[in-house]
Amino acid sequence: MSFEIKYLDLFSGIGGFRKAIELLSNDYDLHPKCLGFSEIDKYAIQSYKANYITENELDLGDIISLSKNIQAINKIPSVDLIMGGFPCQSFSIMGKQKGFSDARGNLFFNIIDIAKLKKPKYILLENVKNLLTHDKGVTFASMLESLKEIGYKNIYYDIFDSQNFKLAQKRKRLYIFATLKDMNSDFLFTEKKILENFNCSIKKCSLFLQKNILDVLSKKVDQKYYLSERIKPTILSDGSGGFRSKSEINQMIARPLTATMVKMHRACQDNYYSDDFINSAEPDITTDRVVSLNKLMQKKIRKLTPSEALNLQGFDSEFYLRCKKNGLSDHQIYKQAGNAVSVNVVYAILHYLFIKLSLR
Repeated sequence: MSFEIKYLDLFSGIGGFRKAIELLSNDYDLHPKCLGFSEIDKYAIQSYKANYITENELDLGDIISLSKNIQAINKIPSVDLIMGGFPCQSFSIMGKQKGFSDARGNLFFNIIDIAKLKKPKYILLENVKNLLTHDKGVTFASMLESLKEIGYKNIYYDIFDSQNFKLAQKRKRLYIFATLKDMNSDFLFTEKKILENFNCSIKKCSLFLQKNILDVLSKKVDQKYYLSERIKPTILSDGSGGFRSKSEINQMIARPLTATMVKMHRACQDNYYSDDFINSAEPDITTDRVVSLNKLMQKKIRKLTPSEALNLQGFDSEFYLRCKKNGLSDHQIYKQAGNAVSVNVVYAILHYLFIKLSLR
């Protein structure tokens, strides 16, 4: 049965949640309607508007200002679903883990302020897995209690790894599902359950499905993406001082993308690939990953292109082209890809909730 689902896209970034629900609507009789989106990064907004039709939607701007403006919130029509990947830097092991002492760590409570007034039936949020254990679990417990205080007694969460959802990237993220509705006693919100449903449903889907990195890597790219002879020793070294880790290239499943990948970290952190690996009909995945620096130096090695980085998050190449057509730089697109949610994972969750279980 066809139905419309009205949603808000908070901390929208380049629209990973939106991309997922729109692809789901291509495949099933679901009619999502975005009432408004909230984002402060001007370049992310530029990419968002380049890829989605937003003319009749509310540009909600800064969520901090919005959450303090009761009149503005009340002007938002009735909403069924709030989705958002609130900033993770305060909880990530890649950051300083300041939690609520970092202003970004408090942005979760701006979602609470909006949900308290709009009372959507469902809330779906994403963050780094470290949020679960930050400050020995106190931070996460405080967030759950805040949801319960505004009526969301039924809260579910689990860690989802993007590589399990046909994306060639290792990316473990925490997803939280909260609802005002009383769910059946046998309701499960786990990666295992949702993955089981996903694997049964992907024969009919519009997603970019990937077995490994070779489904993403292009054989011909601009020379600017290749490591220069000058920078190779730094990128391919095992580190220095107190930080040392073995360099590895040609990972069949990419390491987690980061918002700072444009800076080109060492090969123990970012993703690099050699031409002989990319062009081989049957690349050897057991060798040529951990090799001597001398051997690595002889290879023609490149980083991911911005388009490939977007692909690893589930965005197609047309998404990249629309961004470039609208003036986005490679630098900005790398950052946006690293900050994005994985489209395939969100698609799987939404399919499970609204198609498989027919939540209304």
